[in-house]
Amino acid sequence: MILACERGVAGSEDPDLIFRKSTVFNFLTPNDKLATYGIDDPVVEGVACHFTVPEKGGLAGAFGVAEQVSDISLACRQYGPIKFREKFEQGDVVFRERRAVLFKKMQIVRGCDVKRNILIYMVYSDKLIEGSPKNSTSAVPLQPWGGGSDAPKCADWVK
Repeated sequence: MILACERGVAGSEDPDLIFRKSTVFNFLTPNDKLATYGIDDPVVEGVACHFTVPEKGGLAGAFGVAEQVSDISLACRQYGPIKFREKFEQGDVVFRERRAVLFKKMQIVRGCDVKRNILIYMVYSDKLIEGSPKNSTSAVPLQPWGGGSDAPKCADWVK
């Protein structure tokens, strides 16, 4: 499995593996699996995203040279009070990892629906020559937390 995070980008910490489930049995080599990971938004405290990625088994998967497919699902939620750490641009990268030995990566990016005060997260994969239109989107409406006051406005934090 290729799961190498690129250092120096927002959210460059390794994701937390939540669990894996086998989907295809391979005799004498690792099975194909679905793996679910969790990450915290590095700029927006109180928001976490979980994504599920297929992981190729077999001989290529065992040696870490299999090109992973682009079927990635995403769900992001508010789990506490929202605190913005810094301003961000529409489409800023929250998390990025390689999905093949060369030139293919998965990215989770963030935006703000200013009109509705909703953070939008999108996951997609791209490749140097040919990307994939496969993607998944998750919306996080910003709500007051606990007995707190009004929720912050994401529009105030967009560059």
